[in-house]
Amino acid sequence: MRPTTMISRLTWGTLACGCIGLGAAGLVVPLLPTTPFLLVAAWAAPKGSPRLARWLWEHPHLGPTLHAWREQRAVPRRAKWLAWGLLAASWLVVWRGGAPLPILALTAALFCGVGTFLLLRPDATRAPAMEERELVN
Repeated sequence: MRPTTMISRLTWGTLACGCIGLGAAGLVVPLLPTTPFLLVAAWAAPKGSPRLARWLWEHPHLGPTLHAWREQRAVPRRAKWLAWGLLAASWLVVWRGGAPLPILALTAALFCGVGTFLLLRPDATRAPAMEERELVN
């Protein structure tokens, strides 16, 4: 294997592992979102380690969120509301920090766009259970 390929695989694998760790921490830390980190990990893992990607997609706790996104573009309701709360808190920090009005307006528009996108996604709680997916496939 060429050194550049090895470095590339190591970089992708490190990114995937780091995001898996942050996503797993988000399962127990109230303000740390899980879904975005898992999506990045699912994107990076196949580039670094097909074995890690397979483990991630088949994991009993992490896999269903990824399957819900891939199959229905669904996001857990808790993640949606948490994201809205964090976007609002972030905007308040920018406002309290004394940002100029154009920055506040641009940030508000961006945050509202992201938040609206999330709210328009189906709830992952309605995604098919693992057993139902296996019966269909």
